Amino acid sequence: MSEKSTPWWQGAVVYQIYPRSFRDSNGDGIGDLKGIEQKLDYIAALGVDAIWLSPVYPSPNRDFGYDVSDYCDIGPEMGTMADFDHMLKQAHQRGLKVIMDQVLSHSSDQHKWFQESLLSKTNPKADWYVWQDAREDGTPPNNWLAAFGGAAWSWHPVRRQYYFHKFLKSQPKLNFHNPQVVDACMDVLRFWLDRGVDGFRLDVANSYVHDPKLTDNPPVPMAERTALHWSHAPRLQQHIHDANTPENEWSMKRVRKVMDEYEDRLAFGEFSEEPSMFGLYAGGKERLHTGYTFDFLEDRSFKPAVFRKYYEELLKPLTELWPCVTFSNHDIVRPVTRWGGRQGDDALAKLALTLLLTLKGTALMYQGEELGLPDVDIERKWLKDPVGDLYFPYGKGRDGCRTPMPWKPDAHEAGFTSGDPWLPIPDYHRNRTADAQEHDGASVLVHAKHIIATRKRHPALVTGEIEFVDGVDEKVLAFRRVGGGETLLCLFNLSREEVTCALPASAHATDVSVGEVVREGAKVILSTRSGAVFSL
Repeated sequence: MSEKSTPWWQGAVVYQIYPRSFRDSNGDGIGDLKGIEQKLDYIAALGVDAIWLSPVYPSPNRDFGYDVSDYCDIGPEMGTMADFDHMLKQAHQRGLKVIMDQVLSHSSDQHKWFQESLLSKTNPKADWYVWQDAREDGTPPNNWLAAFGGAAWSWHPVRRQYYFHKFLKSQPKLNFHNPQVVDACMDVLRFWLDRGVDGFRLDVANSYVHDPKLTDNPPVPMAERTALHWSHAPRLQQHIHDANTPENEWSMKRVRKVMDEYEDRLAFGEFSEEPSMFGLYAGGKERLHTGYTFDFLEDRSFKPAVFRKYYEELLKPLTELWPCVTFSNHDIVRPVTRWGGRQGDDALAKLALTLLLTLKGTALMYQGEELGLPDVDIERKWLKDPVGDLYFPYGKGRDGCRTPMPWKPDAHEAGFTSGDPWLPIPDYHRNRTADAQEHDGASVLVHAKHIIATRKRHPALVTGEIEFVDGVDEKVLAFRRVGGGETLLCLFNLSREEVTCALPASAHATDVSVGEVVREGAKVILSTRSGAVFSL
């Protein structure tokens, strides 16, 4: 594929912003659009191609923006539509694309659509959500479980019916079997595309279309259950009827059709369950451009087999799909902590970033990943996330990855806000501020900029193919990136032991190296958790 015909997003680096926690411009303790605009130069200096904004729409914030009460406006705590338009213009002037989160599977129960729908079984929007009569004994219509715990059905006394919600009871499911609903959602996309946004990340894109027969979900077979399944009751079901249906393919095609009405736009999806359905929803000329699964996001082993299996078993048959690769986002324990760094491990952070940016795919980075931020161990008094409220202190939810960005080491609340932040900033984040790292040549931030710049210099790393190498120690992830007239050999020792690997005679060192890497003739010694890239 020539450079001219390659879409901008293939091999791009996308930087996710969680607006509430990025930068507060007015002292209310909540990040906002003007705060994002103030840091656009910082983002551009990273070398990334685009920013992805978690929701900035009006919301009662029971799920902090992922419960939308108006799809075509800006939440007052975020600013105004004029603020958004100005931020968008400023981002474009810096060469940054802007991608918005879209939450079309469900809305807030405060959305005017739902408020009308609940009034009767005959009003114009009666069928815009998924309503069902109770069983004779008053119990819900089937066994579906909500992702945030409990039954996926809640009773409403006005309608005298249950409504379906895959997440919180305040997030009723939109009914994509109603053509009017689909048309309305497609018009939401057009509203923002007409304003100039460059694309969308589709929240839970696997769950737009449910089984209209409301068939019970089957259990995960006992022999297949892991600790991850047992951690949360909804994981004990195979979610193949409340989501992940074959029919969901047509909803992705409807989105793609809208995107194709505009030039150079991107739609990628979050596919959080049943990765076997991934290829039905993304890739090719009719489905979503791309998407990501949770295979890497939920991994705690950091073993080479996890990465190789993903490419060779899940992605290899999907010949039309260009992948996204991501280790971190607003829903997941940060990778440094997840892979053993606890309250911080800068060497591990550098290794993870280097791996992320050398694997094949469009790379998604989450704010703070470039600083090596670990997860925050949230105290009960700070708890905001409804998921954490279920199991605290055994499970603390998602607040730990959503805490504010630390900007300046000696400033009030690390320069995030002039007021009191909505979530805490611990000392082990204040020690990793952006400003301090900017002037430290050995910092994670400087390393992140170097790796992103290096990626852009090598076409093999941007759009090249990936070929895994056999015959190496099982502790080492070894692969070649091939494309643009070059071949690069990438070696990563993901273990805590020193490993020796053979090197081809044609191998030449590049400026990509992390940890202690020593070459001795036809072999290379990789210290604990280290890696390097060689040209062939």
